[in-house]
Amino acid sequence: MSRRIAPALCAVLLVAECVAGCGGHDEPAAVISESPGHPPATGAYPSLAVSLATGSPVELAGWEVTVYYTAVETLHTDKKTAVTGCPTIDCDKNRNQRPLGDFPASFVKAVKDEGTGKTADGRYLNWSYDTGYWMDTAPRDTAGRPLQPWNSAAADSGVLKAGSRFTIMRCGTAGVTAEVCARLKAPTWTIVDEFTPGLGGSKHVDVYVGEETEPGFTDSDLYTTLEGATLSAIRAE
Repeated sequence: MSRRIAPALCAVLLVAECVAGCGGHDEPAAVISESPGHPPATGAYPSLAVSLATGSPVELAGWEVTVYYTAVETLHTDKKTAVTGCPTIDCDKNRNQRPLGDFPASFVKAVKDEGTGKTADGRYLNWSYDTGYWMDTAPRDTAGRPLQPWNSAAADSGVLKAGSRFTIMRCGTAGVTAEVCARLKAPTWTIVDEFTPGLGGSKHVDVYVGEETEPGFTDSDLYTTLEGATLSAIRAE
């Protein structure tokens, strides 16, 4: 079972709008056992929005960073299951539902866990909590724009608003190799996505790394969790 929480997409994406180791740890050189899951965090972080409004980078310690990705149907070979949903992005889940096809069960589950999957014919099967499944031409963020690998990220809108940018300064203490830590630290990430309501938390971001690259991707080093990570964040003008 996946430990990630899919970010939420707006119910009608064509008219959607954007909703507006602790500091001293070094990155480990070897894999450390990951935590078994992500229970929903609670509480607010009211000082964050105020700090980011100054326009200067702010160092934020003690964050959880998770990874989300686009599932790839051709990497899943288990028994197929039928999927019902909307045939296009212009979706009303109460009126437009119809059979979308048969897909490997593990692929369908990954789409629901991660929010998106690339089918064998090059289309995308997407999912959100308020729309269900639909067929698309790209993986989408909250505003209906294509997700950008190694750039797009998700957070609760009351914690990091859409357009906020951050880098990962330090990876914390658990579940990451030095190589993966370096890859996650290299980009500047931009908040364009949201968690399913109630499943994000006050110090949790999810970073998008593109398509899965191998069978069993969720067992790979890249599908990791950073605990106690330190971010450098700034709100976009």
